[in-house]
Amino acid sequence: MNLHELIDRLHKEHTLTKEEFITLIKERNEESASYLASLAREEAVNIYGNGVFPRGLVEFTNYCKNNCYYCGIQGSNPNANRYRLSKEEILSACENGYQLGYRSFVLQGGEDPHYTDEVMVPIVAEIRKRYPDCAITLSLGERSKESYQKLYDAGADRYLLRHEAADPELYQKLHPESLSLENRIQCLWNLKEIGYAVGTGFMVGAPYQTVENLADDLLFIKELDPQMVGIGPFVPHHDTRFKEFPSGSVELTTYLVSILRLMNPHLLLPSTTALGTIDPRGREKGILAGANVVMPNLSPVAVRKDYSLYDNKICTGEEAAECAGCLGRRLASIDYQLVFSRGDYIE
Repeated sequence: MNLHELIDRLHKEHTLTKEEFITLIKERNEESASYLASLAREEAVNIYGNGVFPRGLVEFTNYCKNNCYYCGIQGSNPNANRYRLSKEEILSACENGYQLGYRSFVLQGGEDPHYTDEVMVPIVAEIRKRYPDCAITLSLGERSKESYQKLYDAGADRYLLRHEAADPELYQKLHPESLSLENRIQCLWNLKEIGYAVGTGFMVGAPYQTVENLADDLLFIKELDPQMVGIGPFVPHHDTRFKEFPSGSVELTTYLVSILRLMNPHLLLPSTTALGTIDPRGREKGILAGANVVMPNLSPVAVRKDYSLYDNKICTGEEAAECAGCLGRRLASIDYQLVFSRGDYIE
């Protein structure tokens, strides 16, 4: 079966076998990528129009108890300049975003033991009270099901938790023994069961990752059936054991974005900051491959550079939420527009 036929079948049936996914990725070329992207764009536009949903990102702590080997804010990095935002600072960032037009907030942080349920639940509840018309997304890592339930009851709508690698062997090459893929996946199922709109994802071009691993990731995502998937190229950080490893490629990342769009045409798919970090037009390329979400930064300017998961992360200019105008113009250049709404998943 040639690549066009494989793509057509993916388009029609929304999945392939592991071997077929491997073939589709391994044998890709410019022509297949162009065909795949055109179908992916068409599917996204059919459901969401040419709108791209901005999420106001508040990176509220870079403390983390974990030591994921690829991450610049891993707990054991002595060079990280640590910070925590207070409840007032988080609410102020949301207020700033609301005034700028944002109707969707993402609270993201390292797994910081300071932010217990006693601390987080009132923050979420206050955001919900002040902005009843806004979506609240959390990205706080692995917590107990009880904790997830309390945060949901306080008003959170969505939760982002990348599975990172669906293959247990690769997962352990990227994480310390204290973390397990089994627990990560259980957290995702718990979130779904509670009623969150769930997002997962993985890095493209992570150290030791194979095409077979990518096929496993796609099949896991098919099984989980999340509402959101965030993928971005691996970008090394100079304070990690993977500092000498090459970055992932924009080309493969956008190809996988197109595959994900055909697997579930309804997905909310970000064109990630990492794409924009390794290619000045990376985010536009992501949108043209079928993505429909961007996540500009609402964090206080003083701390943006310190939420350093990887090197050279863009955090000023268009990445800053204040510069939605610049981002809007960039999207207009490819015939898309920013839509300041909750940007909910359409069934």
